[in-house]
Amino acid sequence: MLKKHITASNLELTPAISDYLSKKLQHLEKFVKDDVEALAKVEVGRTTHHHHKGEIFRAEINLTLDDKMFRAVSQMSDLYSAIDEMKDQIVAEVTKSKRKTQHLLRRGHQKIKNILKRITG
Repeated sequence: MLKKHITASNLELTPAISDYLSKKLQHLEKFVKDDVEALAKVEVGRTTHHHHKGEIFRAEINLTLDDKMFRAVSQMSDLYSAIDEMKDQIVAEVTKSKRKTQHLLRRGHQKIKNILKRITG
């Protein structure tokens, strides 16, 4: 089960933003096994007011999954596009880690097969 902790800085967390974030974080549910607890700490907000033109929005996620920590940060001129980019980054990072683990397992299995072939002749 994926627990979500959403905070906002320099910005009011409206129900529309909360719903949008929840919808985007549903994509991470497929990486979480039923018996594993996962925590997604999400922070959205406006960066400091020192920009001369326009506002810069920031979306950040820290995901703890299977005792591994994943992090993605995005800064865009639109809050929703920053959330979309953050989601894409975190999904890519988790997928890359999953592929790497599967690859290492396959290599290990292949080495064991080769050793057994040498023993049995």
